[in-house]
Amino acid sequence: MTQHSSKTEAQSFDPATHLIETPIKSEVVYQGNFLSLNRDVARQADGREVSYEYVRHPGAVVVIPMLDDGRVIVERQFRYAVGRVMTEFPAGKMNPEEEPLVCGRRELWEETGYTATEWAKAGALHLAIGYSNEIIHIYFARGLQAGERALDAGEQLDVHAVAVDDLLRASQEGELTDAKTLTCLLWLQNVRQGVWKLDWQRC
Repeated sequence: MTQHSSKTEAQSFDPATHLIETPIKSEVVYQGNFLSLNRDVARQADGREVSYEYVRHPGAVVVIPMLDDGRVIVERQFRYAVGRVMTEFPAGKMNPEEEPLVCGRRELWEETGYTATEWAKAGALHLAIGYSNEIIHIYFARGLQAGERALDAGEQLDVHAVAVDDLLRASQEGELTDAKTLTCLLWLQNVRQGVWKLDWQRC
């Protein structure tokens, strides 16, 4: 009879220190307004040297704004890099030394005009681990109050209140493809089902 380990799958995520690579040198190839392109050399555990080119990003926050009627607030805007209009949850990059919650509150108001009385930190995601260090912090917001937006110069986007089931359907059909929004839908689905809990704070 085959004996099975009593360890859970979650316990298998050990530090795996034998896989860690040590940076040797780093060069900034290009410095933009807030992104930089780096070329690094690192040493693997077996002594072999490898090189990487990757984008450094200051970090960002995405907000899941929940209306009292069960709908959520999303944005639609043209994303030049992919050449199409995308459906997304409100999000934006963090300013230097800015706390994620402060960024989330600011971005929600600037882009949608909404403010919220309660906030909950959900988690974080690494957006493109193969070529960027960008991390996006995920927040839920509720107790929404509508107001005037304060868009940046040249920023054009539409704001919509939509049913969560409609977003899930758009995801299934391949219409909604934004990675951070798909991750938020995973959180939202589990929170709605009571599987994942949130620690709500008034602020």
